[in-house]
Amino acid sequence: MGSRLVTQLGPENLTGASAVALANRIRALILDGRLTVGERLPSERALALELGRSRSTVTRVYGSLEADGYVTRLHGGSTRVALPHAAMPSQAHEESGAIDLSIASMDSTPGLYDATVRSLPRLAAMRGTSGYSLRGLPELREAVAARFTARGADTDPDEIIITSGALNAVNLVLSTIGRRGERALVEQPTFPHALEALHRHAYRLLATPVDAEGWDARHVTDTLLRSRPHLAYLIPDFHNPTGATLPDADRARIATTARSTGTRLIVDETTAELDIDRGWTPLPMAAYSPEVITVGSMSKIAWGGMRLGWIRADRSLISRLLAVRPSFELGTALLEQCIAVELLSDMPALTEHVRRRLRAGREAVREGVAAMPGIRMPHTLGGLSAWLDLGAPVSTAVSLAARARGLILPPGPRFSTGGVLERGLRVPITLPPERTRDAMQRLRAAWDDARHGEVGAAGEMPRDAVV
Repeated sequence: MGSRLVTQLGPENLTGASAVALANRIRALILDGRLTVGERLPSERALALELGRSRSTVTRVYGSLEADGYVTRLHGGSTRVALPHAAMPSQAHEESGAIDLSIASMDSTPGLYDATVRSLPRLAAMRGTSGYSLRGLPELREAVAARFTARGADTDPDEIIITSGALNAVNLVLSTIGRRGERALVEQPTFPHALEALHRHAYRLLATPVDAEGWDARHVTDTLLRSRPHLAYLIPDFHNPTGATLPDADRARIATTARSTGTRLIVDETTAELDIDRGWTPLPMAAYSPEVITVGSMSKIAWGGMRLGWIRADRSLISRLLAVRPSFELGTALLEQCIAVELLSDMPALTEHVRRRLRAGREAVREGVAAMPGIRMPHTLGGLSAWLDLGAPVSTAVSLAARARGLILPPGPRFSTGGVLERGLRVPITLPPERTRDAMQRLRAAWDDARHGEVGAAGEMPRDAVV
């Protein structure tokens, strides 16, 4: 079994790579978090054997990384991942003039302030209570359930738990039903932090491909039937990062197959309301099977600062989730819940704001891509981002060049399970148009640098979360 380093590098991309190129690729893995600080790397001899390269080449690779502060080495001992002491914290990106495209999220909806003001009497009325909310406020669970019902999946408030965001919801589900060593089906590409959560619970991942054109539904069902994974994590609406939407017929087929194989579907609907001009509205996957577990969030339609989400599941699982939840949190903040009640009472206004902002952001990205020969932007009907086709496996090189230009941009492999997707690049369509135009100008410069081999160390930028 190969080392985690080589798995993350993607050995198929390393044929003939120079010591400088290898060092740059490892540096990229560290910068975007696929290798963690303190993690032990293979010895020079072991890595040379695994890559089929000379030991002197690996010595130069590790030497370069050590000189830049990306690894620490003990004589006769281990080589471990580090970050340069000069690296600035991620919160300093804006102050340094960098534009952070690792976060695909809009600023707050204009209605957030008024909703907050309207929510205060509701919050004040609860001052005589304990303030803990393990299941969530009844009126908020009713509002979330009503939204599911309106979209075509009849839902009772007792089938809803309010959580501190969608990722928190995923972790609660995995803490409740997770089985170490079991298989999990995931899309490729997909949301990186969901992959990390599954790895943390010791799942073995099976990938099914998704691109801007959508899923290979037969591949999904064949994998379910052949491997019978314990669970599957899917993003069927405005998939992150490709923006694709799974058709109704495929939803029904996958849900039915998963039920027959005993696979629990975790469906992430964080992006479900981010419609620009899709022209049709699919049924939630929960409409096709009572065993589908759905997670959702307010962060993409209201504001990332609202750490509020939910789980929709059958009552028996809800009981199990409630039994496990106190082991790591005692509920969701009441203020955010009160605000969410107000926001959900006027979903048409909320979604119209989202539509206008995403349309403007999409157009700004499209204009920027048009000035970069060789890059293709697929038609993007909604969601957080455009999944660009670079036409060649150069995503990591472009990402490193972008950092040198003050642009924080995760490479395509950040969204994969094993160092692949070097042709892809996720660019958010969520920033204000003027900020996006600035970002695209920097990306164009980085694209030119990468095509001409002018990729520096970019040693001053630390790794980032991807949202």
